[in-house]
Amino acid sequence: MQKASELSSINRQRRAGILLHPTSLPGPYTNGDIGHQAYRFIEFLHSNGFKVWQMLPLGPTHDDKSPYQCLSAHAGNPALISLDWLVDKGWLDTSKIKFKKSQQEYRAKCLEWAGGYFYQHAESEWLDLLDEFKKNHHYWLEDYALFIALKKKFNHQPWYEWPNDYRQRKQKSLSLASKELSDEIKHVEFRQFIFFQQWHEIRAYAKQHDVELFGDVPIFVAKDSADVWSKRDNFLIDQDGATEVIAGVPPDAFSDTGQRWGNPLFDWEYMQQNEFAWWLERFRTQLELFDMVRIDHFRGLQACWVIPENEKTAINGKWVEVPGKELLNSIYANFDELPLVAEDLGVITDEVIALKNYFKLPGMKVLQFAFDGNPTNPHLPHQHHERDIVYTGTHDNNTTLGWISDSKNYNADYLMEYTNQTDTEGENGVMTMIRLAFASVSFLCIVPFQDILMLGSRARMNMPGTTSGNWLWRFQWNELSQERLLNIKHLLTLYQR
Repeated sequence: MQKASELSSINRQRRAGILLHPTSLPGPYTNGDIGHQAYRFIEFLHSNGFKVWQMLPLGPTHDDKSPYQCLSAHAGNPALISLDWLVDKGWLDTSKIKFKKSQQEYRAKCLEWAGGYFYQHAESEWLDLLDEFKKNHHYWLEDYALFIALKKKFNHQPWYEWPNDYRQRKQKSLSLASKELSDEIKHVEFRQFIFFQQWHEIRAYAKQHDVELFGDVPIFVAKDSADVWSKRDNFLIDQDGATEVIAGVPPDAFSDTGQRWGNPLFDWEYMQQNEFAWWLERFRTQLELFDMVRIDHFRGLQACWVIPENEKTAINGKWVEVPGKELLNSIYANFDELPLVAEDLGVITDEVIALKNYFKLPGMKVLQFAFDGNPTNPHLPHQHHERDIVYTGTHDNNTTLGWISDSKNYNADYLMEYTNQTDTEGENGVMTMIRLAFASVSFLCIVPFQDILMLGSRARMNMPGTTSGNWLWRFQWNELSQERLLNIKHLLTLYQR
């Protein structure tokens, strides 16, 4: 077996892709899903020369819809399940669904009806596939299904507000609950089975069209999650859900007071003793879903920003080193192929860079961070390396049109001089940034779809440090200009993407 430092399982072919979360796909429901429009988007990528579809985490979200604070590190989001697919299979008759108080409740009723029909009428081969899925995913599915069933029983309260026996996982109470809630547990298992089945079909279709799926793993998990509830020894949290310290980041360009995420921190000592079993299971699931996986907040694998629970902001935290090198060595030793990407943005030290370079992981360069007038800025194209992945912006940035419309965001004179342009405003500025990204020596270029569509700030996906109004943007196909698309295809060819 090769040493971890010698492994490099990322495809380094020079190419380009688009960042778009499936919830942003068009369609008749509250959010996009992995049905017909997802297939159409793959066809769009293929026909226009893009070879990568990058997206955000696919897990089930809380009410704030953040894919970075999910109910599970393994499960798929039921809100992404295609109802059309269920209709096509003959398992859902939407005319039977009379309850339509809201789209969310309508979707839930549809999935419940389809699950009931499936268990009563599905052919044996499908029931066998369900049993195989449950067997292959037993390491997380059983706990997750019971967790979701209990959340429903307790009016969707977080687990640390449940009655004592369930909060502390008393085995007798959990056994009784498993029997009492068996029907709901079966429906949770059905939804996960359907999600993974649909996703495997999406992945196969993407492969047929020479498109790689690029996923995202948040380094931390939500406090109110099946993982923290069922695998509590892996976290610095007590049996009642109390924490003395929480995760976040110090003050930075996004916030003067830092970001107080509130996630429980890992008990790294326990994880090492347990040979990082939780992490290995996590990557086992992600590698089933994706061709490449980005580790969000990669610097947290070198040191975490530890904030006392009683602090109102993230200012008074401190960096605490963690055994990230040991973790990555363990992961590499257990997987034949590990196509990882490091999200190395933010407060990056020499130690973080050394960790990334030891494992030969691609890092990120973001052009919206480049033009502050400093010629040594690492995000400037002449500072890029072929192992980097270059972005115009990310899901946490404004759209490039929104960003470029306010010269307070950057040094406009420097941008014009750097690009030899006399007009970098509006769409001209966006095309200038896209051209710079395509021309970069970086092996992979990713452009948010908002920039392809030339959309302004209204199409921003997320505003870091805020908890409402995010993750809602969706596009419509009629926003796409064919003339602009021809120009972009020309640039893809020109710069050998």
